[in-house]
Amino acid sequence: MHFPTPLTEGRLVRRYKRFLADVALADGSVVTAHCANPGAMLGLVAPGRPVLLSASANPARKLAWSWEMVEADLPGGPQWVGINTLRPNALVAEAFREGRLPALRGAVSLRPEVRYARASRVDFLADGPDGPCHVEVKNCHMMRRAGLAEFPDCTAARSARHMDDLADVVRAGGRAMVIVVVQMRAERFDVAGDIDPAFAAAFRRARAAGVETRAHVCRLSPQEVALAHEIPIVTAP
Repeated sequence: MHFPTPLTEGRLVRRYKRFLADVALADGSVVTAHCANPGAMLGLVAPGRPVLLSASANPARKLAWSWEMVEADLPGGPQWVGINTLRPNALVAEAFREGRLPALRGAVSLRPEVRYARASRVDFLADGPDGPCHVEVKNCHMMRRAGLAEFPDCTAARSARHMDDLADVVRAGGRAMVIVVVQMRAERFDVAGDIDPAFAAAFRRARAAGVETRAHVCRLSPQEVALAHEIPIVTAP
């Protein structure tokens, strides 16, 4: 996914009210950017860290800037981390269109936001000759040990419900999949059971029921963000 114009660099002043961030630009001005991330963002919100913002050309937007990435001081060394939780679905859709998603090879279409279960919407429904596949996408941007990406970084009750709903799809004879989009460099993925034991339990139940689980890292730069290669999931049964 190429940005229409290269991202603008600044320095984080503060993140507040969950969805707002003040950023100091190179010219000395301070702008307020939309932070499309409801999570705790552990290890990513230290004041003074370099950040990258995208600018909207829509004059009707209340905030012209969106926070896209932060250069975080992670275990293993500093690296750019994507924090915009609106990007992963678009990255999965782009990879599907370009044939870069082996787990969905053979599917012919990817329909977004399809209702299922009692009160849920699945991120995508992949249709193909072998039948539909319910696809849920999760964004990951936490690293507490070198090379290990983890999700979630806060209590994620809605995500736990998604896992149980997908497990029900499989038990009813269908196919379901979770794709974790890791917006940073990592070597493996695990659930953060110490942060949210309920989600970790639901994730394990879903896998035991036959829900397929995949994790992909991303390539990040001021010019683009794109889904890259798959990494192993090391969650114990």
